[in-house]
Amino acid sequence: MNNLIFGLSQNDLDQKGAIHTANEIYGQPKLWLKTWELIAENSSHLQKYLSNVFKKDNLQIVLTGAGTSAFIGHVLESVFQTHTGFNCRAIPTTTLVTHPRQYFQKERPTLLISFARSGNSPESIKAVELADEVCEDISHLVITCDTNGQLAKSISQKNGCLFVLPEETNDKSLAMTSSFTSMLLSGILISRIGELQKLKVQVELLVSYAKNILANYLPVLKTIAEMNFNRAVFLGSGSFEGIARESHLKLQELTNGKVICKHDSFLGFRHGPKVVIDDKTLVVYLFSNDPYVQKYEKDLALSVHTEKNALHTLAVLEKNLIDVNSDSKIILSECDNVLEECFLTIVSTLPAQILGYYKSLNFGLKPDSPSENGSISRVVQGVNLYSYGG
Repeated sequence: MNNLIFGLSQNDLDQKGAIHTANEIYGQPKLWLKTWELIAENSSHLQKYLSNVFKKDNLQIVLTGAGTSAFIGHVLESVFQTHTGFNCRAIPTTTLVTHPRQYFQKERPTLLISFARSGNSPESIKAVELADEVCEDISHLVITCDTNGQLAKSISQKNGCLFVLPEETNDKSLAMTSSFTSMLLSGILISRIGELQKLKVQVELLVSYAKNILANYLPVLKTIAEMNFNRAVFLGSGSFEGIARESHLKLQELTNGKVICKHDSFLGFRHGPKVVIDDKTLVVYLFSNDPYVQKYEKDLALSVHTEKNALHTLAVLEKNLIDVNSDSKIILSECDNVLEECFLTIVSTLPAQILGYYKSLNFGLKPDSPSENGSISRVVQGVNLYSYGG
């Protein structure tokens, strides 16, 4: 019985085309501990490299990646800015490739931090090349799951720094799950590399929260996935807006677009986007654990509840807040400990991963490869790259 994942044996998962996705979702807590250990092993090298980069006057940090990997930057933008003291921006490679001079400044020292599962997306390589072409003083930090990827190989030949996550984070399924959360965790830890030992307690608490979801909330998420919704909205404030963005893509990818998804901030959603809610819409609230932020989030949830337009609402909360209006709740912890908000973003990704997994199966799709017509692939195809010469 202990070998069952999502209530199915490995053989059953394989037959359903779900074996990789299921194992990758379930394996995340173990991988987060392994990721912390690997960063601890490489902490001296990482700290030495970054300390030299951080000596540069007027340094800017650019966090980049494509698709899901880009959303890591959206979550980490404030984290890096807060803990390094440098101006930090999250710019997707898909934007850097088309408009490099709008974001790279010739005379301004720049640290480009690239996130990539495989490192084989054409934009990932091109963004690095363009940074080298435009900037007079460019430093590179690559955080990737594939030591054999093109990005990892190219950066090893430059004056850059490479961190490769545990091999298991290199998801075999189409949708990024463990790769996203493990790279996100890596970014948080590297931004605070001098506090690594202290942060182990937070990583262990993070793991306990994820285990709570996997042990106690699968029936809730399965029931919601079985509801007749064809739209879903994910809302988050601050760094959680990046998680809302990743969550919307995860459910949309895993259902092959049969569920059209949207993301927004709690406050931003009031300014027009709220009109998308109808009687076939699932609304998911990714709550902050900051009491000040929660005041705004509770107001929006009350507004949606009062209007009674949504099919169902789900709130993901660290602690139970009895004054939150939602049809269902996922309470991440019953203990007195508090998880720092940046770590809370990581575990708040799991509900969308699990919803996407269950909904994919409900539609008769294969979660490992849900794109029946091949319109999306594990590594993007068909991108032509051009010389810039700007």
